[in-house]
Amino acid sequence: MSGILKRRRPVGHWRDLAGFQSYRVAYDEVLSGIAPPTRRLDIATDFGSVRVYEWTTPETAARPPVLLLPGVRSGAPMWTENLPHWINRRTVYAMDAIGDAGMSTQSVPFASFDDQAAWVEQLLGALGIDRIHVVGHSFGGAIGATHALRHPSRVASLTLLEPVIVLHGLPASMYLWAALLVLPLPQSWKDLGLARIGGVSIEEIRERTPLSEMIDRAADSFGAVNVRPRTFSDDEWRSLSMPVRIDLAATSSMAGGDKAAERARRLGKDPVTVWPETTHSLPMQAAEPLGPELERYWTAHDR
Repeated sequence: MSGILKRRRPVGHWRDLAGFQSYRVAYDEVLSGIAPPTRRLDIATDFGSVRVYEWTTPETAARPPVLLLPGVRSGAPMWTENLPHWINRRTVYAMDAIGDAGMSTQSVPFASFDDQAAWVEQLLGALGIDRIHVVGHSFGGAIGATHALRHPSRVASLTLLEPVIVLHGLPASMYLWAALLVLPLPQSWKDLGLARIGGVSIEEIRERTPLSEMIDRAADSFGAVNVRPRTFSDDEWRSLSMPVRIDLAATSSMAGGDKAAERARRLGKDPVTVWPETTHSLPMQAAEPLGPELERYWTAHDR
């Protein structure tokens, strides 16, 4: 339960039991919309326990699997629109990040962002995975990129969907809108922050879905204590030996938009795609075309 009531420790924690229970109801509702996982695991690492869900079959087990790293407050449920495209075609692992809302628990504070890469590497080692295709969205993209930089031999390919900061710094306004989500403010202010971050109207934000309800309950009840990622140097990007693809939103990009795309192409990353009519919620908005496209990409880089 991500450290319920550990208010005095600098780790991610649920502020109270009622908040966690409310979140858990929404979390379970979102997950119920997809095929049940083959296994549900809680893997111990030096920083806490990772909740991970596995979908596999005897046929998919022979191919390199896929690891999905979620955005902030989204956890494994954020991939429910994407997973049907990959289940029964790949062995897929979706997890809740340590230090963030979800069923993972944090017991040791992060000293630097490299610690995020460390627990991912320990997770993969515990699962007995030698090579894996890594996909990260938003903050999860920053974790995936940092893990690939520190542990390249484990990564068959790296897919970054709207990765924050590692390619281009966040606009200053985004820090303001993000602050509205964690401060004790009226819901109308939080709706405004979500709309500005997501690049959508307030009306769209107020059209509640199970996923948005889950994220709202996490924002209200979970105290995250995360370290910030940093922008990689050109040399660091060039040092990544695995195939790297970058997928960015056409509007309200939190990854840097056109400037990030220009930099990624200059650094030789391919493909670099700016998806039309998308915002930072790219994985959900482009789920239909992205599903088969990523499967083709993984197949091309299985060996």
